[in-house]
Amino acid sequence: MTDVTGAPADVLHTLFRSDQGGHEQVVLCQDRRSGLKAVIALHSTALGPALGGTRFHPYATEAEAVTDALNLARGMSYKNAMAGLDHGGGKAVIIGDPERDKSEELLLAYGRFVSSLGGRYVTACDVGTYVADMDVVARECRWTTGRSPENGGAGDSSVLTAFGVYQGMRASAAHLWGDPTLRGRTVGIAGVGKVGHHLVEHLLDEGAHVVITDVRQEAVWRIADKHPAVGVVTDTEALIQVEGLDIYAPCALGGALNDDTVPALSARIVCGAANNQLAHPGVEKDLADRGILYAPDYVVNAGGVIQVADELHGFDFERCRAKAAEIYDTTLDIFARAKEDGIPPAAAADRIAEQRMHEAAMERAR
Repeated sequence: MTDVTGAPADVLHTLFRSDQGGHEQVVLCQDRRSGLKAVIALHSTALGPALGGTRFHPYATEAEAVTDALNLARGMSYKNAMAGLDHGGGKAVIIGDPERDKSEELLLAYGRFVSSLGGRYVTACDVGTYVADMDVVARECRWTTGRSPENGGAGDSSVLTAFGVYQGMRASAAHLWGDPTLRGRTVGIAGVGKVGHHLVEHLLDEGAHVVITDVRQEAVWRIADKHPAVGVVTDTEALIQVEGLDIYAPCALGGALNDDTVPALSARIVCGAANNQLAHPGVEKDLADRGILYAPDYVVNAGGVIQVADELHGFDFERCRAKAAEIYDTTLDIFARAKEDGIPPAAAADRIAEQRMHEAAMERAR
């Protein structure tokens, strides 16, 4: 169900394009008093209420915001299915500059829109929104996760996100080299922010050699000051060509694997925390043709969504950590399915997720 009253023509065109994946519901939100303009997209509720974060970004057009919400919501359906969660996929985007446009009044208005969905969508943090923001949203909406511990939440989910990526790396190493141990391996991390800096710690604890880069120099030097043995390069172009690089971990923006980076990539494994790493569907075949093993991003970075989903049942860190540890076995299962079906790992992950969603939908239809 989509309320499109007064929607611009380009937004309508975007909503009803045939390639958008059959979303169940899209809500266009506007609150003139606070300046809120937002899009809430629900891709699937076959497995349960849609779960996904709220992104705050200065989109150039409303149609661009709608496209991002639709794509992100679809991605959450697959991520939640592969994580074994009883949740479908949803996502919200707020149009604006979070540094300039974010306000308490706007977040409260947004919370009222989410609440109006009656629990079909459960929100959380994403790019441009933080724990403190979710605390505000929660004042108007009970279906809010990612809150601070003092407000009944679990706090920052980056710890478990990094742990899940680390498990995905171990599984990738086991599949490719027959041993999950990362000691002595060289890992290049592009992006050492909330998730990336925790990943550095896991790798150093195991004895891996770590090389990093980030567009924010303060993030790089924070790690370099703490761990002088960590290598630093100027940019991603230099990182992917580091001599002896075993694993490349994109942990910043999406689209890191593209027609320019893949031919230059020296690593044998790609496993990182960034969402939407493949710039287009043909990139994974290019990786496979070069003998590079790709661990599907939405599988290995699911630790965060595992944590926020657990908030709905009374957060327990050890229970979540045990669930995130299962990413190791899930990743191995995907590689095995890919080999059996003769397809790339991302396609195998999609098939497994789609099968789980289809079976759940059939069960509910009985």
